[in-house]
Order: sequence, then structure tokens, then C-alpha cells
Amino acid sequence: MLQIKVKSFDELTKAELYKLLQLRNQVFVLEQHCIYLDIDNKDQKALHVLGYKNDELIAYTRIFKAGDYLEEASIGRVLVVKHERKNAYGYQLMNASINAIKNYFKASVIKISAQCYLKKFYNDLGFKEQGKTYLEDDIPHIAMLGVF
Repeated sequence: MLQIKVKSFDELTKAELYKLLQLRNQVFVLEQHCIYLDIDNKDQKALHVLGYKNDELIAYTRIFKAGDYLEEASIGRVLVVKHERKNAYGYQLMNASINAIKNYFKASVIKISAQCYLKKFYNDLGFKEQGKTYLEDDIPHIAMLGVF
């Protein structure tokens, strides 16, 4: 079971910020070979959902209220460290992120930009595909919408 913390950018400690940026680079840049500017000046508007196991950050998302990133409330930068993916922590992380959007933003409609290979994972959580696939950072993605 993950221990979940939800923090604004200003509430993050320097160590937490460093670790979450390190994990995002580990997963998205090194594992997935995406060359993109991860530090995009959106973290300051986001709430950061941090998933800990034995005091180690192993899972992360950032969430936005409607209008701060997309027209709808949104979840992005979804990750679980590679050696922990077999434990289904992604479901706990996403459910915590959905609940944080409902609690902090009072929103029920959530849009994500999902990597296509994860469609079933997001379908299982209640998200449905919207439109056609597209390339984002050379990885096939699809917009998905959930009403919670």
C-alpha cells in the first residue's frame, strides 16, 4: 500500500522536488527516450501527488484544475518506478489523483493524454478514448476522458 501525499509546489521540500524531478527524468527521458523539456513552468500551478513505499518516493503524478493546463481538470506525468510496477501501484496512484481532483478542485471530469499502450490500464480506471491517436514526444498517445 502506498502512502500518498498531495502537495502544492510551494509545499514541496527541496529534497522532494529533487527526487520527483529525478524520477520523471529516469522514466520519461532515460527509459522512454523522450527528449523534451520536463521543467516546463507548469509545476508551479500543479498539485503533486507523491506515492511512498517505506519512505521512498516510487510513484508520482501532477494534477491540474480545469483551465490551468487543459480545459478540463487533468492528470499528467504519471509514473511508477520500474522495479515496483508489478505491484499495481499505478492503480492506487491514479485513484489517489482522481480523488485529489475531486477533493481539491471539486471537479468530476478529468482529461488525460495517455500513452496508447496504457489504454486498458486507463479504461480500467474509468477513462474512455477521445478522438484519434497522435504522436507526443515520438510516442503514440490518445486523449482520454473520465467522469468520476
